[in-house]
Amino acid sequence: MSGTPVRNPDLRLLSKHAASAVASSAASTSSIMGIDAVIPSTPQDIEERTTLLDVERGDPYGAVTPPIGGQKSPPLQRRQSTFIKRVKYYIPSVAWIPNYSLSLFGGDFLAGITVASMLIPQSVSYASSLAKLSPVTGLFSASIPGMAYALLGTSRQLNVAPEAALSLLLGQAISEIRHEYPDPHSGEADLLGLGVATVITLQVGLISFLLGFFRLGFIDVVLSRALLRGFITAVAVVIMIEQFIPMLGLSKVIHETDPQTTLEKFAFLVRNAFTRSHYLTTAISFSALFSLVALRSVKNRFKNAWYIYRIPEVLVVVVASTLLSGEFRWDVDGVDILGDVDVHTGNSLIQFPLKRSNLKFLHRTTSTACLIAVVGFLDSIVAAKQNAARFGYSISPNRELVALGAANLAGSFVPGTLPAFGSITRSRINGDVGGRTQMASLVCSGVILLATFFLLPWLYYLPKCVLAVIIGLVVFSLLAETPHDVLYYWRMGAWVDLTLMSLTFFLSIIWNIEVGVVVSLVISLLMVVHRSSKTRMTILGRIPGTDRWKPLKENPEAEESVPGALIIRIRENLDFANTAQLKERLRRLELYGVDRLHPSEEPRREQASVLVFHLADVDKCDASAAQIFYELFDEYKSRGVGLFITHLRPRVQTTFAKAGIYELLGADAFRENVADAMAIVEGTRMREPSLLLGSQ
Repeated sequence: MSGTPVRNPDLRLLSKHAASAVASSAASTSSIMGIDAVIPSTPQDIEERTTLLDVERGDPYGAVTPPIGGQKSPPLQRRQSTFIKRVKYYIPSVAWIPNYSLSLFGGDFLAGITVASMLIPQSVSYASSLAKLSPVTGLFSASIPGMAYALLGTSRQLNVAPEAALSLLLGQAISEIRHEYPDPHSGEADLLGLGVATVITLQVGLISFLLGFFRLGFIDVVLSRALLRGFITAVAVVIMIEQFIPMLGLSKVIHETDPQTTLEKFAFLVRNAFTRSHYLTTAISFSALFSLVALRSVKNRFKNAWYIYRIPEVLVVVVASTLLSGEFRWDVDGVDILGDVDVHTGNSLIQFPLKRSNLKFLHRTTSTACLIAVVGFLDSIVAAKQNAARFGYSISPNRELVALGAANLAGSFVPGTLPAFGSITRSRINGDVGGRTQMASLVCSGVILLATFFLLPWLYYLPKCVLAVIIGLVVFSLLAETPHDVLYYWRMGAWVDLTLMSLTFFLSIIWNIEVGVVVSLVISLLMVVHRSSKTRMTILGRIPGTDRWKPLKENPEAEESVPGALIIRIRENLDFANTAQLKERLRRLELYGVDRLHPSEEPRREQASVLVFHLADVDKCDASAAQIFYELFDEYKSRGVGLFITHLRPRVQTTFAKAGIYELLGADAFRENVADAMAIVEGTRMREPSLLLGSQ
């Protein structure tokens, strides 16, 4: 047990720690770059990727392996090699397209065709029924962003296209602005909708791109699963209520009352569902719904028969209903049909998005764009990580944000394009069918573009109620996990999670989805800040007969052997957030110990005369925390409280020296360990009685 104090560091010590900090920073940067390194291929995937791996040593999506044998290259060659590596890293298509193997094309082509057959009716439905825009905007949203993402994305199976929840958010923003016009359903209001959609998609792309550029890919931890479940459930209910209106043939009737909120629309359905619904439209809707469910059930029974399991039931129902509608002229009987669809959504196919007519909607739509960007990224990163784990490679959240941002920025040049992000379902199907590179997305986008320009006239007689049914089918998948999550939180006693989920759901239904998510997000962030603002501390006690000190709460045999001496172990790094309430937390430990008691209770302990701080777990202490410590130590010193600091790490030692804490307390206050400090305290207590007797 040494009695040697820790000396005050001089300038040489400070420069030594500064140098080590630089080295540590470099090591950290290296490790961060290593996050995107490729996971070794699984045995199942080796054969199908042999050609790519043989052509280029390293990863076909931009990550590279170190040189063999430690060979060194000339400086110019090394600089050129570094530049090529960086280009391949940040633009993965530069790596995989030149080395693409035709042996992979069969699977990629089949995957692209399969996903396109799903996306064509889905994107038309999302645009017309949820976003309240021209059907062609949905088709462009399912093709152009996907091509841009294929060039920049790090996920090999992720399919980027419109999503139901995000299309609903866009549609609510458009409807809110449309209702400021005398006739919300006029041609002028339709052009307004194109402008609002364009400026929202532009902002979504810019926000996503900047989040990735500034390496903020960790935002997927911001929204808890409970909040997301409340959001998804609310979206499902809102979609279900809105789609019942065209399914029952009430689209023209609703214009008479023009309800705004979800509750108003629900009340409208209750009043008119049995009295004013269009019977033929209702029959077509529920027949189509029954057909979709039946076909899906049959497919699930024949999973081993790929020629049955891969049948796109949505496309089958769309084609069948279109043929029947044209044959029996359902439009003459009052059924709303798709009709003529103009491929051009504006004066020209491609337009600069920052037009003066669009900029007037910029400020009003920024909050919606932020919400779409965050929620869309969360869905995309989950899908990307699932496929990366399944096929044995890694993805970069930051580069994913950049790729998704670039995809939406590219889409915004076509007026009215919806925000596009990755989908868990489509991406899983893409991988199941055989998609192994983003060539599948390029094929999918090409097929959808062909359908946009050449197949739309064939959908002239497609009943709009069938499009509503397609979206209604999405509701079942959105609601599938809700009962499981609710029961899980109930069984675990996670009342905070249940409250957060319920709050998100009810606010989204009563007001709107944006309000529900934003309020819950703010509460979630406040909870995180509240927890992080409390420094994790515990009181140490001595194990009898030893020189070891352990937490009192975890070790019942530990005891405080010296009256008035309080040994506190701080168990995390210190910063401005968790030291702001340090003074109050220490006061509570002094008076109440580790027990959770209300401040109105009588103190259970006397104020400490000696404080010993155990800082072995503190690796970092920022300037604000050091300043708070200085003020705290100064106050304790003025009260005559003895202070000792033990187990101080070099980096924190340097910070304390710069903050003036060494000068304030003196070198003797800094001890190597708790045993050393307590030996001094006990020795002082033994000398005090003898001095007192000597004076008598």
